[in-house]
Amino acid sequence: MTQWVEDVEGGRQRGLRGLALAWVEIIVRPRTFFEEGVAPGDQGPGLTFAIAVVLLSQATRFAVGTDGYTVLGGQPLLSGAFWLAAVAVLVAPVALHVTAALQTLLLAAGTDERGGVSETVQVLAYASAPCVAVGVPIPPMQVAVAAWACGLYVLGLSTVHELHPARAAVLGAVPAVVAYGYGFRAVGALRALLVGS
Repeated sequence: MTQWVEDVEGGRQRGLRGLALAWVEIIVRPRTFFEEGVAPGDQGPGLTFAIAVVLLSQATRFAVGTDGYTVLGGQPLLSGAFWLAAVAVLVAPVALHVTAALQTLLLAAGTDERGGVSETVQVLAYASAPCVAVGVPIPPMQVAVAAWACGLYVLGLSTVHELHPARAAVLGAVPAVVAYGYGFRAVGALRALLVGS
């Protein structure tokens, strides 16, 4: 599920520079990114990208104190680092692949022509790019970046799996809400906005 291909044809660059370039491109030119940057079997860079997004958003939550965590052994900084690593390195990849599996089932039921599971994992990972800002405790911003990620996800599904945008929106709605709404906790921010208004 997380193999790296040696000779990438159109896949992403590796390393910090590759992560930064991928982030900029997905924000600035998403359609081109999905057309050229998603390669069959090349999940490694996408998985790394998703981990980086989760790490940044969760680190922001910890830094501003909006995310409580269990302090282990009376060491708050080490405990914070431990929980941050656990969320980014263990929880995020599992959640990414479970959500991609759900999307694959929905695509199999909803269309005959589609790309593979690997491409779905990559689209799900790269569409999370705006969520680097979801840790900032401003509910309208949290909702906006999650909605932006959902839009990128539908665009990515449409482009990579060659679906009509309306069909991509229908087939991708539940996984998008699960990944960006619940996974990045924007649903809680939306609830707070609705209760406050």
